[in-house]
Amino acid sequence: MFKVKFYGTRGSTPVCDRNYQAFGGNTSCISILREDDNRISIIDAGTGIRKLGKEMVKSTDHQKIITIGFTHFHWDHIQGFPFFLPAYSLHTRLNILSVGKTDDTELRSILEAQMHSEFFPIPLEKMGGKFSFTNLGGDKVDVNGVGIQIIEQSHPGISYGIRAELNGKALVICTDLEHNPDISEDIVEFCKDADLLIHEAQYTDEELKSKIGWGHSSYSQAMEVAERANAKMLVMTHHDPDHDDEFLKKQEKICQDRLKDCELAREGVVFHI
Repeated sequence: MFKVKFYGTRGSTPVCDRNYQAFGGNTSCISILREDDNRISIIDAGTGIRKLGKEMVKSTDHQKIITIGFTHFHWDHIQGFPFFLPAYSLHTRLNILSVGKTDDTELRSILEAQMHSEFFPIPLEKMGGKFSFTNLGGDKVDVNGVGIQIIEQSHPGISYGIRAELNGKALVICTDLEHNPDISEDIVEFCKDADLLIHEAQYTDEELKSKIGWGHSSYSQAMEVAERANAKMLVMTHHDPDHDDEFLKKQEKICQDRLKDCELAREGVVFHI
């Protein structure tokens, strides 16, 4: 079915410190391996995509067609893209997907912008890979036999949740969203009966009080969504850059005292659906 692996679990900005090793310091990136055809798709291209790209290049079954989808385009979700090694191969075709209101031309310009000469020495058109830029359009689409649904989320500039279904199994990713402050009924319905729910949880309830309008959720909000949606497993991600390993381990224990089938995302950890 699906093999889901975290390559970046941090929100806002990457962190590099010995006290941030257990959960990781790279920004958002998730790989999804569809096990029936052994092909990886990628959600978001934060700094974690660098390691994923190196692993893909070293693989004996080097993937020639790669799909990258984006929940939105804040910097912590795109900043690793210029360091994604497969994109520099003449033999690689990259299908870059967006959802919602971002059209094909705008999608290309967003990735080009961070690679202007003022910021990076290699422009997008010189990377080597063959690029296609596509807006999936609509709330429900089929991508190679996988049913994809999207939902607009409350976040500065708008973000989108993604639900992928295959053979009766459902993976839901809802990151960078705010519940304003009551839990969004639309989000609960979107996450209904998910086999794996990946929901952001950047703040504690107390921290969230001073972060209204920032576009993020608390641990208790993520758990409430999972409980009300009857999700089988909840993984909370997009860790705040000020939350070190000691803090996150304590918070994880608090969460698991309330909800048994939950944990905080760690780089390198794999989940099977």
